[in-house]
Amino acid sequence: MAGLIRPCLALQDGLKQTPLHAFHRQQGGKMVNFAGWSMPVQYALSHLESHLHTRQHCSLFDVSHMLQTKVFGRDRVKFMESLVVGDIAELKPDQGTLSLFTNEEGGILDDLIVTSTSEQHLYVVSNAGCREKDWALMQGRAEDLRAAGGDVHLEVSENALLALQGEVTSGCPSPCLKKNVAMGYVEGEQSRVGTVVAVEVRKKSCPALVTRMPFVPTRYHMLK
Repeated sequence: MAGLIRPCLALQDGLKQTPLHAFHRQQGGKMVNFAGWSMPVQYALSHLESHLHTRQHCSLFDVSHMLQTKVFGRDRVKFMESLVVGDIAELKPDQGTLSLFTNEEGGILDDLIVTSTSEQHLYVVSNAGCREKDWALMQGRAEDLRAAGGDVHLEVSENALLALQGEVTSGCPSPCLKKNVAMGYVEGEQSRVGTVVAVEVRKKSCPALVTRMPFVPTRYHMLK
């Protein structure tokens, strides 16, 4: 299969909805049109209060509207390096990097994060506002590579995607888990990227993977 876009999420008033749409409405979120998606632009706090809260503490953002692309095939690294800056080939399993889509003249088209997963595919997250443009760029390059005998295919994921941002991200309360959670910074022997650890979620032990991500000065674990 050359490329797959899974069916988009529910539509209301012509706008796509993230899996957390109902939650945003229940919390009193002011919903607006953002790049064709119904997204919360404000809750009870003012924009300034929300900004300061994130800068001084932390906030959880629904970024499920961003384009999430999985790149498969033996030429996936060659494909990605033909589109972005940076050395994708040097990424270790489950390591990500901030990068840029560029045009043929080297001009910047969009920024993105590329993660080399341990599941034999690249996981690419790019901006919602450039969703159609980024997909067309990747799909066009994939077709060119396949025409030259290359092996690459794309799949768009519509999974929910959350971003926890702010100065204090460890020990913050989770509205989903009903208790404080930690980002799970790891040290010593367990700090090697790719190490599998156990994390308790809703009183169940879940496997998590130690990984390194852009903007994060140390290593932490994330659910597999």
